[in-house]
Amino acid sequence: MTFSCSDSQTQSQRAGSPLPSLTVSPASGDRRTRRQFPNGLTVVAEFMPVDAVNLSLWVNVGSAAEVAPINGMAHFLEHMVFKGTDRLALGEFERRTEAFGAVTNAATSQDYTQFYLTCAPRDFKELAALQIDVVLNASLPDQEFDRERRVVLEEIRRSEDSPRRRIFRQISNAGFEGSPYSRPILGPPEVIEKMTPEEMRRFHRQHYRPENVTAVAVGNLPTEELISAVVDGFEQAWGEGKLSGDRPNESPSLDQGTDHLAPFAVEPTPTWEPFKTIERWDGEDKGLQQTRLALVWRVPGINAPGSDEPGIDTLDQSYPLDVLATILSRGRTSRLVRELREEKGLVTYISASNLTYAHQGLFYVSAQLPAENVELVEAKVREHIAHLWKEPVTESELARVKTRVANSFIFGNETPSNRAGLYGYYETLAGDMHQGIHYPAAIRRLTLEDLQQSARQWLNPDAYGVVTIHPTA
Repeated sequence: MTFSCSDSQTQSQRAGSPLPSLTVSPASGDRRTRRQFPNGLTVVAEFMPVDAVNLSLWVNVGSAAEVAPINGMAHFLEHMVFKGTDRLALGEFERRTEAFGAVTNAATSQDYTQFYLTCAPRDFKELAALQIDVVLNASLPDQEFDRERRVVLEEIRRSEDSPRRRIFRQISNAGFEGSPYSRPILGPPEVIEKMTPEEMRRFHRQHYRPENVTAVAVGNLPTEELISAVVDGFEQAWGEGKLSGDRPNESPSLDQGTDHLAPFAVEPTPTWEPFKTIERWDGEDKGLQQTRLALVWRVPGINAPGSDEPGIDTLDQSYPLDVLATILSRGRTSRLVRELREEKGLVTYISASNLTYAHQGLFYVSAQLPAENVELVEAKVREHIAHLWKEPVTESELARVKTRVANSFIFGNETPSNRAGLYGYYETLAGDMHQGIHYPAAIRRLTLEDLQQSARQWLNPDAYGVVTIHPTA
């Protein structure tokens, strides 16, 4: 399962006492605790015996929620959040976090915007309150808007200069055709150039609310102390006692329908269906030295049902696809790498990926190769996919993947920031952080029959998208 992000920038005050929660999980003895408050704020906390604490704030809005006239707003706002609040002057957040030796940054994806901070445990209470204030109460000053607009436009320009990003955009356009997932996270320059500070304030007020936030704190403090610091920070930022109700002193309200404050339309939940035939997209790119080829299948996301069968958990549908991607291309002895690169020398590079977003996923095989090998390589990839239909993978292949996944999970979640990212991602997209915690167990449960059934259901060797991009002559 692949995470997807784009990146950006940076931000800390004090606290009081936690309010009672609606839900607490999981079972006793588990160091992880999840609490949800009456106004919808979700807090996840875990003690971890490492001399640091990470706070990650996950706002449930990304580029997929934007309608076309404001495409890029979520990412632009991520930049502008760090321009101060009524309590914090411009640059004060950065100065105070740097004085503590803390690290802070942010990222925007199709499905969420994340703000994160790592600091020493003794500084967490103060810095958490500052970060929460910056995110919820960003003033978005007019005088900084055009300056930051230039920064975003330069980021778009650099993105367009990257062959790797251009190629991935072509793959996304094919796989997500007609879906908001096909739009660039950074937005088109012509849209960014027309955005106004008032539009951004409307967008911020609409989405940056406690009920739309998951706060994850992981590190070397008792769990209750982590929760207390986070809740106190939200109470300071949102208003004392207001975690059980709406934000105070908002006039006029977003809900009153005043034209200049009316909420932006939100893009409807993406719908999709697998390819019915082989569909082709061809292009050229002046930055390439060799041709790029990608075969793309549309597959389930975390939440979007991709099957007519009732009761099927779509995350359960994505797990076999993760394993199949690994069997096809992870390591020199994997099927595609071994035959097409190591033995026959038909490609310079080849990889299979299962990309999972909230409402849709893409399974794709991408290769870098001489132009004269395109047809043969496409045929060979189809043969490998067809073979997955006809015969189960071997026990040894599945055992190798299970070991690799278990070890990667352990090594990849050794720090507070890794752990907070895991919990926040699954809590935001799936509504259940335990889906991430139990990922290795889900992979271990898979059988040879599960993998074959998944290939037959989602990877049709006679129906897929093909993206071919040649170097400009």
